[in-house]
Amino acid sequence: MAQMDDWCTKTHGNSGLTAAVIKSTTTPEQAADDLLAYIEKHIPQKKTALLAGNSVHADRSFLNKPPYRKVVDHLHHRILDVSSLKEAARRWCPPQVVDGAPAKQGLHQAKEDILESIAEAKYYREAIFGRTWRGQASAQDTPVSERDEDDAWADNLL
Repeated sequence: MAQMDDWCTKTHGNSGLTAAVIKSTTTPEQAADDLLAYIEKHIPQKKTALLAGNSVHADRSFLNKPPYRKVVDHLHHRILDVSSLKEAARRWCPPQVVDGAPAKQGLHQAKEDILESIAEAKYYREAIFGRTWRGQASAQDTPVSERDEDDAWADNLL
């Protein structure tokens, strides 16, 4: 914890995380083992599970250090950064796509952050990749030549 920057010190101090870590009797090694066991229980095949979340590169950076490296070794090398989906939507989608995203509480506590990231990822999966923002048909099911001109943004996602 001595290596935390100002943002981490303030945010995790305010959320109670720092106090909880100090009070905890769980060692980093036990936490890493428990996390890996949880992932392996649900996704036993190595190099399959994605690390996903908001600004998840920071989480991966933390996990790349001992004793958590074994968790990263089990995960796929690719990540799903929900913040990147949000940024893509801000730049490439109609405003109502971003405006419709689930509100976040910003508690910066693990369980709540995970659940919020899952909800946000599901929302963007449907809003961007599932259905066109106005129609009922999936963007993938509607030929480009038959799409409404206002739905052309879907053609420019990548």
